[in-house]
Amino acid sequence: MLKAEGLVQNHKKTERIYYSHGLQLKKRRPKRKVYKPENPLPPLVKANSRWSLDFAHDNLAGGRAFRILTIIDEWTRESPAMEVDTSLSGQRVVKVLERLKLDRGVPEEIGVDQGPGFISKALTKWAADNGVRLHYASSGNKNENAFIESYNGRRRDECLNMHWFSNLKDAREIIEEWRIDYNQCRPHTSLGGMTPKKFAESKGLRLVS
Repeated sequence: MLKAEGLVQNHKKTERIYYSHGLQLKKRRPKRKVYKPENPLPPLVKANSRWSLDFAHDNLAGGRAFRILTIIDEWTRESPAMEVDTSLSGQRVVKVLERLKLDRGVPEEIGVDQGPGFISKALTKWAADNGVRLHYASSGNKNENAFIESYNGRRRDECLNMHWFSNLKDAREIIEEWRIDYNQCRPHTSLGGMTPKKFAESKGLRLVS
């Protein structure tokens, strides 16, 4: 990102400054295992082919817990929405999907885990009514939702762990700002160094934000 802004002339000097100020984030180094999915997915070739949904958790300054519904398009790497509240039911998930449906239609498939918010009657009925396939990851296996797990890790390191949320309104505003920045400013090596916004535009698409 610094290179894209023209702020890096000597990468070694930049790295020395970066480390001397303690700006580096510790990288997670999980054990490498050979992974063979039980339900292998076909390669993606267009936007809205497959969305991944997941829940994340955090706490307000007063200790009250809240949840975050995360949605990501696996082809464009865009996050079209994140919903933040103290409770997010299956009906609330459907409400968010209905809102996105007006802006960009529905995906062909949605990848989710087997949590209660995703095996609800409300979501399964919505998927059937809208012709959307639900792909449930194997129980306890996060590798089948690797894109959204990576996204959640980025948000945890760069947003949730970096802020002290005074109330729910504060959390919603900060998390939404981070989502928009991720879509519009974050380059991805998997997208040829483009941001999700630039990648979508290069394919003649328009992002929600």
